[in-house]
Amino acid sequence: MATIISNSPEETRALGLAWAREMDPGWIVGLTGDLGSGKTQLVKGLAEGWNIRGQIASPTFNILHEHRADRGTLFHLDLYRLDSPEAIWDAGIADYFREPLQGWVIAEWVERWIQDDSMAESGQPDVCRPFRWVHIAGDFGQKRTIDYEDFRD
Repeated sequence: MATIISNSPEETRALGLAWAREMDPGWIVGLTGDLGSGKTQLVKGLAEGWNIRGQIASPTFNILHEHRADRGTLFHLDLYRLDSPEAIWDAGIADYFREPLQGWVIAEWVERWIQDDSMAESGQPDVCRPFRWVHIAGDFGQKRTIDYEDFRD
């Protein structure tokens, strides 16, 4: 697992921009962290790196926002209101993790889908594509620690 320190929302956004350059369509990025930790700032940087125009906001009440780009679509999920993998299945969005899509899936509150017991046997998330697990700890306007790990076939 790697760790990066971000000292501001702008640095968190810049990290997303840098990561976008190395992620071809097909990646899933799972984000965890408290409210206000910077998850959406990171998504804004990723979207900017993929040349996605328009406002990027956390889709807490809609659960899913789709943003089109030249190279694919950003499927931005927010699982905050879904408290279990069963609720995610019931909402009809589990396939975003399990089926190949032409674009990127970014899921805030991904721990609602990928719980400790789903990784127990293999040590890897139950997803079908390259996956970056990201945990952000800290406060929105201050220093935050960003831990991440990649899982690939």
